[in-house]
Amino acid sequence: MYLWGGHLGGLSEFTHEFNKSIDFDKVLFQEDIRGSIAHVNMLAKVNILSEEEGKIIRENLRQILLDIKDKKLDIDLNEEDIHSFIENELTKRIGKLGKKLHTARSRNDQCALDLRLYSKKSLNLIKDKLLDLIKAIIEISEDNLDVLMPGFTHMQHAQVTTFSHYIMAYGQMFYRDLLRLESTFERLNENPLGSCALATTSFNIDRFMTSQELGFSKPTENSMDSVSDRDYVLEILFNNSLIMMHLSRLCEELIYYSSSEYSYVKFSDKFSTGSSIMPQKKNPDMAELIRGKTGRVYGDLNTLLVIMKASPLSYNKDFQEDKEPLFDSINTVYNCLKIMKPMLLSLKINKKNMLKSAHKGYLNATDLADYLVNKNIPFREAYKIVGDVVNYAIKVDEALDEIDLEIYKKFSDIFDDSLYDFIDLENSLNKRDVYGGPAKKAVKVQIKNLKDNIENL
Repeated sequence: MYLWGGHLGGLSEFTHEFNKSIDFDKVLFQEDIRGSIAHVNMLAKVNILSEEEGKIIRENLRQILLDIKDKKLDIDLNEEDIHSFIENELTKRIGKLGKKLHTARSRNDQCALDLRLYSKKSLNLIKDKLLDLIKAIIEISEDNLDVLMPGFTHMQHAQVTTFSHYIMAYGQMFYRDLLRLESTFERLNENPLGSCALATTSFNIDRFMTSQELGFSKPTENSMDSVSDRDYVLEILFNNSLIMMHLSRLCEELIYYSSSEYSYVKFSDKFSTGSSIMPQKKNPDMAELIRGKTGRVYGDLNTLLVIMKASPLSYNKDFQEDKEPLFDSINTVYNCLKIMKPMLLSLKINKKNMLKSAHKGYLNATDLADYLVNKNIPFREAYKIVGDVVNYAIKVDEALDEIDLEIYKKFSDIFDDSLYDFIDLENSLNKRDVYGGPAKKAVKVQIKNLKDNIENL
């Protein structure tokens, strides 16, 4: 039975199938019943329902919830939506009294309420997984404070860093993601219930009571905005897109770091697959899947942006299309975060290969220029001298610390034996103890700060 029958004659079978949303909004049954119970409690408090009527409706709604959870009641997928199913099931159980449930409420504010409750719950789930991932990154960083590796710009060897400093860069990215979730949660934590279709109701309802009971900070301010606002859904989809972008960047690097050309890291067999034809292959498929699913989450965001771009006030049926991209985005991000943590913790770090690669890349060229600057050579002149030295080193296939002092003096008389200590990779790293830098002392500060920040959330 349609909740909106009124003066209309009903839909054809195909139109009903096209119109209904219960195939996907059935996941909102808990939120729908929770919101309905709060609504009934309020109706009884303001004497729109009697205490006895409120009790009967409340108890039966709770029993419907238990029956669905215990699989004693199947959600009827022939219904239009989850709201229709719950109300019709209630009416089957208690008769005409069930029809009073919808007093002073519209499906417009009911949909908005269910979606906000679901969004709050989902944000907390993703927040928990992000926290787990950040803690794993901190653990990995603490275990690799002394592991030297090349830092890259433009995918070229640039300067020396550590795996600890490198992985903490992602710790900062995911921490910013966490802050965005917190900010979004604060904005969406307002109660639309009582806005009704668009202009509230003539009944003397108490929106502050339902807000308190449902855990919202306050009622929404404008009823027209309340039923048509999907900004918070877009924020979630955007936040999820950023999370996936960060996951994808990390996966991309780990994929090529695990290749034969690098061999910096090795994935656990638990997160790898083989080839159907090449028995020697070990493919980083889980990391590749996370990278691939990023495009899917981007698509979810774009879908809702297009839906909302020309939507007039207030509620429109277009908004039914908000749920599938939200549900898909939430599930995809949650699962990617869930798999990322154990995949990271199970990585084997090849310290020897990282160090060997660091020695090959002329990562101490900047230090050699700084050495000359410390001897009063202008930086641009020092830069040119070191460029000539590097060109020579490439031709003879030698590292900068392997070149004889006599050769150095051909490029500048300023060079002396002290240059070798200055360009030693470990010394180069340890000198970079500026706040935020790769030296062990500086990375330990980063780790402590990040620990403090997530504990204070």
